[in-house]
Parts: sequence; structure tokens; C-alpha cells
Amino acid sequence: MAVQFSGSSASSESFGSLQSDLAETIASADLAVADELFSALDVIDSSAALRRSLTDPSREPAARTGVVHSLFGSKAQDATVRILEAVVSRRWGAERDLGDGVEALAVTVVAAKVERDGLQGLEALESALLSFRRTIAESHELQHAFTDHQAPAAAKQKLAASLSPQVSAEARLLIDRAVTASRGARPSALIERFASAVAARQQRWIAQVTVAKDLDSSYLEKLSASLDKYFGRELKLDVAVDPSVVGGIRVQVGDEVVDSTLASRLSSLSRKISG
Repeated sequence: MAVQFSGSSASSESFGSLQSDLAETIASADLAVADELFSALDVIDSSAALRRSLTDPSREPAARTGVVHSLFGSKAQDATVRILEAVVSRRWGAERDLGDGVEALAVTVVAAKVERDGLQGLEALESALLSFRRTIAESHELQHAFTDHQAPAAAKQKLAASLSPQVSAEARLLIDRAVTASRGARPSALIERFASAVAARQQRWIAQVTVAKDLDSSYLEKLSASLDKYFGRELKLDVAVDPSVVGGIRVQVGDEVVDSTLASRLSSLSRKISG
């Protein structure tokens, strides 16, 4: 399944064609390629002039790929340069979209590398990412620590390692990326995006489930089956406990939300009364 891209229609079309055209390169790329793509993204993000140069539709694609080759040709693997040249040769609706494309392709490389080891590897990677996301989402102190712009990247990586000591090298790369270079997003939100990309490799979606208290395994199995049937697709449940929901359950799959919590019903009633 192709990873979804949230940019403009032109950018989404460009990203879709990239996934198809680069499928063979991505399928054989190692983890170092993903790391190099993230490093190249840091360079691109650091310079507005460079982003304009690489997304300027008035410049010939050969000129844009020439910039990539001069910047990264002697520093990165051939596969990395090939991916970057393909990215800048496309048309992007906004400068930001180009960077988002590089980021998404880096995550795709990680997922494809794990996929070569079998679906169990993908499942383990997805679970590790979601577990880390829940850990930081449930702690205001951790959220503050990872969004503190004054904190060194090394300190954030050390903290992340202490919270997820047993994860694979692939999960470590994505977690470290999310906590040190979230590009304006909350680290937990970026981890969720990465996990969704991994889930897409398994042709399934992530359902964010919020409940007031822990659910036992038998209830979770029934809930999973019910949600699969309701949404018409296989879902991976990412369950979070939040006492503020006051009973019931809240489920979000992409942009679709099903909310049966008492808190939601009280809020709706309050709006009706005040309106």
C-alpha cells in the first residue's frame, strides 16, 4: 500500500509517482540510506534559498538535480542521491512539501528494510513506535522535555533511549528523529505519522482508541473485530487511557472520529444549551 501524502494535489501526485518509480531502489536500500535522507532534509530545511532553488518550477529538472549532486554526490550513497534527485525533479505545490516528501521517503526506506525481514518485523517496529508515543503522550513532563528548544539533541536522544531501551535500530532511528527534528510538529504526532507509514506497508490503518480505564484482552479482541467491521478495513489499535473521557470510548481513524464518551455528550449538551 502507498504511504499517504497530505500536501497539495500537485505534491500528492508527485509523491505518488516517486513511490512507484523508486520502488526498486527503496526495496534494496539499507538503514544508512534513510539516515542520509534525514541528514539531507536537515540541510534543505536550514536554507530557504536552497528550498526555493530546488522547488522553482521555472528551473529545468536537470538544474535542480545538479544542485543535489553537488551537495550530496560525494557524501551519500548512490541510492540516497538517486532518491533525492528524483524528489527535486518533481513539481511541488509548496517548498515545505518537498521536505515532507524526503521525510516520508526516509520512513518508507526504514519500513521497507524491516519488511525484508518479514511482517513480524513490521509489526514489532509499529508496536515500538506506538508504545513510545503513548509513553510521552501520557506525561506532561516528557512532552515538555522533548519540545524544549534549549535542550541539546543529545540529551533528548539519551532520554528517549532510557524510555525505549530494547527497540531495534530502525525504531531507534525514527524515535531519535522525532524527538530531535520534529519540524514544527509535536514529537508524539510525528511518531504517530511514522507508525502510520509502517502500518500502510501492512495494508492496514491505525485506530487511536481513548478509554477511561484499562480494557481486558477479551474486550480488546471484541472491540478490534467490531471496529474492523465498522470501518471496513483491518485496524491496529493504539489504546490510551484518559480518565477525563468519563466513560465510553473515543476512536479516531485518520480524519474520522467516533466518540461515545460521556464527556463528549456533556460537551454537546452544553453547546446546545448555550447556543
